[in-house]
Amino acid sequence: MHIHVETPITNSPRVQQVRGMFDLTESATSALSWDVCLPIEAMPWHIGLIVGPSGCGKSTVARHLFGAPAALPDVGAGSVLDAFPSAMPIAEIVALLSAVGFASPPAWLRPFRVLSTGQQFRVSLALLLAHTPSGRRIVCDEYTSVVDRTVAQIGSAALAKLVRRRGQQFVAVTCHEDVEAWLQPDWVFRPAENTIAWRRLRRRPIVNLDIVRVQASAWPMFAPHHYLSHALAKSAVCFLASWREHPVAFSAWLPFVGAGPRTRREHRTVTVPDYQGIGNALSDFVASIWAGLGYRAISTTTHPAMIRARLRSPNWQMTRKPSFAVAHEGRLQHATTRLTAGFRYIGPPLAYAAARALLE
Repeated sequence: MHIHVETPITNSPRVQQVRGMFDLTESATSALSWDVCLPIEAMPWHIGLIVGPSGCGKSTVARHLFGAPAALPDVGAGSVLDAFPSAMPIAEIVALLSAVGFASPPAWLRPFRVLSTGQQFRVSLALLLAHTPSGRRIVCDEYTSVVDRTVAQIGSAALAKLVRRRGQQFVAVTCHEDVEAWLQPDWVFRPAENTIAWRRLRRRPIVNLDIVRVQASAWPMFAPHHYLSHALAKSAVCFLASWREHPVAFSAWLPFVGAGPRTRREHRTVTVPDYQGIGNALSDFVASIWAGLGYRAISTTTHPAMIRARLRSPNWQMTRKPSFAVAHEGRLQHATTRLTAGFRYIGPPLAYAAARALLE
């Protein structure tokens, strides 16, 4: 495809001065052209990336190839939940928000305008996917340009999984090269070099977490993001995960009364909204600590995203399917108003010496 764009130049005194200063050719217009060979119909694909420095023609090429970029639907003044298509079931909305890494039910109830920039980025991606008819490509210009680079990378990994799972096609247009390894695009086009490269899926960059045991005093940083309660048991054994020196997740565990002295139960696991997805890794690691010390690690959760993650994980075995619990002898053993599922950790244990050191 030959793409040619031009715009008229007003021959003002200042324009004439600059032409004289820099020996610019007099012309009534300013024109740019690209000869683009982008054989994206040659093979099936789900994610494309158009990347390069500012002014290289990314947006122009994308607009000529795919039409106008996707516009964010009207989010309104109500909850972000109400910005999704009216016919979409709430279970699908919850799954979509969780899949893009925005798994914070308290934040779902807020209006879009009060969310953080990182949260708005994730909600915008979910809304674009939800409102785009099946079979239509989604083109997102200035992709991740307004968010922190760490948020951009984690969000790109979540988006890539979701787009492929839904069978959609997504084209990211950006000047940020750092998202490529996390998006794992099927093809990458660089207008500045006029080159296209088809990629094979590779492993995403490793997220190295620093995990330490902490006191309960670290809990207030994470409490507002927990979807059930801000309370933390005084006897909880707590762990904190940091990534690139940023605290990102918290996990607290308790002895489980009635299951013998060698059982530990997950009490609270919370992730800062901009880093959703890391909590599961922390939960798995802490469970491996208990397993390494000879304990049985169990967990009961009501969060749909965590239930799905554990059903797919080889490290967890479901011991109770999602169900409503019943009152027992006047006491509530589990929640009776929401579905909860029970799991037992069956993954590899951490070496005893390392597990012991983390608890000291």
